[in-house]
Amino acid sequence: MNEIVIISDIHLGSDVCQVDRLYKFLDKIQTQTLIINGDLFDSWDFRRLRKDHWKILKKLRQLSDKIKVVWISGNHDGPAEMVSHLIGVDFVNEYLVESGHKKMLVLHGDIFDNFISKYPMFTKFADKIYRLIQRYDRFYNNQYYYSNLAKRNSKTFLRCSEQIADRALQYCKDKNCDFVICGHTHAVLTKASGMVEYYNCGCWTESVCSFITINSGNVETKYERPI
Repeated sequence: MNEIVIISDIHLGSDVCQVDRLYKFLDKIQTQTLIINGDLFDSWDFRRLRKDHWKILKKLRQLSDKIKVVWISGNHDGPAEMVSHLIGVDFVNEYLVESGHKKMLVLHGDIFDNFISKYPMFTKFADKIYRLIQRYDRFYNNQYYYSNLAKRNSKTFLRCSEQIADRALQYCKDKNCDFVICGHTHAVLTKASGMVEYYNCGCWTESVCSFITINSGNVETKYERPI
């Protein structure tokens, strides 16, 4: 039994959401607290939700009767307070947890992304192109080949991920916390500055989905791989 499990960037409503794998993961999860670290939805258009996407919301509703479920606001989620009440979860901008005498700050991380605020139209366009690549990508060597190639070779993406990590670390220091855990970039990343550590949850839109566990002050990144 884990103390805390953190997942992020599920993007219900998108064509690339790994919904079947997510349902199996939630069905067998063993934790006292589940934190959804932003972007549960891909957009605020419920018409895009398929039947299996609605099953995820139903599963979260069932889990919330047994364990604590916290949903952190992401830049794709929109005004989600009403939905959070329907599925029985707390909806917050950031969440502070303590484990093993360590203070850990969990937030989506879009507030550290200056690129979105500077170039909102380009960001939306690039996001649509990337989703199109994912939709028609080919599965090779346990991953989606072209979408991962685009990520690895995008200097803007890599620089943005590093800048978000640096800003999150400073924010964590200002809050006198030991760890900061973000999502948003979809890239699993660990970074440290002094005694403060940064972790990124990754996402549930790639071939290898990732999540974070917290137990007795120890933070670990783990993976839910294809069967």
